[in-house]
Amino acid sequence: MNYFNPEDTICAITTGGGMSAIAAIRISGAKAINSTNSIFSKDIRDAKSHTIHFGTILDNTDVVDEVLISIFKGEKSFTGEESVEISCHGSVYIQNKIIQLLIGKGCRTASAGEFTMRAFKNGKLDLSQAESVADLIASESEAAHQTALRQLRGGFSSKLQNLRTKLIDFASLIELE
Repeated sequence: MNYFNPEDTICAITTGGGMSAIAAIRISGAKAINSTNSIFSKDIRDAKSHTIHFGTILDNTDVVDEVLISIFKGEKSFTGEESVEISCHGSVYIQNKIIQLLIGKGCRTASAGEFTMRAFKNGKLDLSQAESVADLIASESEAAHQTALRQLRGGFSSKLQNLRTKLIDFASLIELE
């Protein structure tokens, strides 16, 4: 099992397993853009954050797939690191081929929950929000979905912060007396 190492650039298929019309692959870490750039038909190293680029994934000169590449730089990404998302066709072969190409360029496969762990470690989510990501993914009803979404948006955290402020104020009054 891989463990959190902030020095590593990680990659993983982020859509459900198996064949589908479209799949997404996320890459995160200091080498995310350069690793992706080395297998992409266009130079994306100077691309602006939150932009999408159409091109092909290449294995040397062989075309693997036509894809869309989404760029997220530094603090503007989910993980708080350089991140790239590749939207490709959902063939299991294509997904695995892209992952293998990325591993060949210095990435390693992410452990389960590692993207969310990086978001937590980099201050993008607090613990309650990080836990709510798993709840959101597992939600099977509208009520569960809404509860998880509220937590992800900081609903529980803001209530705790409000309670903390009130307790500090109360402790200050007691101290004053």
